[in-house]
Amino acid sequence: MKMISWNVNGIRSVLGKGFLKFVEEENPDILCLQETRAPENSVQLPLPQYHRHWNVCPENAGYSGTAIFMKKEPLSVTRGMGIGKHDGEGRVLTAEFENFFLVNVYTPNSKRDLSRLSYREEWDSDFLKFLKNLEKKKPVIFCGDLNVAHKERDLTNPQTNHKNHGFTDEERAGFDRIVKNGFIDTFREFVEEGGHYSWWAPFANCRTRNIGWRIDYVCISFALRPQLKDAFILPKVLGSDHCPVGIVMDL
Repeated sequence: MKMISWNVNGIRSVLGKGFLKFVEEENPDILCLQETRAPENSVQLPLPQYHRHWNVCPENAGYSGTAIFMKKEPLSVTRGMGIGKHDGEGRVLTAEFENFFLVNVYTPNSKRDLSRLSYREEWDSDFLKFLKNLEKKKPVIFCGDLNVAHKERDLTNPQTNHKNHGFTDEERAGFDRIVKNGFIDTFREFVEEGGHYSWWAPFANCRTRNIGWRIDYVCISFALRPQLKDAFILPKVLGSDHCPVGIVMDL
């Protein structure tokens, strides 16, 4: 099973930048999208091989949003975490399969002025509880834009970004807790060195110069580690300020 996750920075925008060709060439069994910024009925997606489920921000469909495209119809799909203060922006979408749960997440940004950092800490705590509750039933795969670079090797300039959004001590501690609670950062099972990123600022030729951040992840329950065969980042895929990331599982 190949699964790919991608923050597309607007599904309508990426459609004009080779999205359909990308899907055809990569042919993932599951494709998770974040920051779709559009309701399903507003886009034409000639991908008949996929079952599709969307979660949108009800008050502003042009903001946030997640979607999952799956070749196999899941047993069930739920939107949100069941927590009102977190579920109004279309950020979490969960599909249940026979042997695992799949959670697609677009984690809130704490903002440049860190005005949303305290909310982000609440989100991180509640999201981990949500994952652990699912894990009581069956193992979990979760993926998406987590809006945090976990370690110094996960961004080009850690020293100058230490107190900036996406690399604060609080946000990094949130990811620490995910790992300490038994979830595996799949990419780091195969690649230890830095220089591998999934987001680049859209100015100063950051992407060309590979001045970036790794803030997009696929994580799995420890119980699924024997089935993990590969994890990858696709930095050459254009169309968004993020690039796709993914895994291959024997499921």
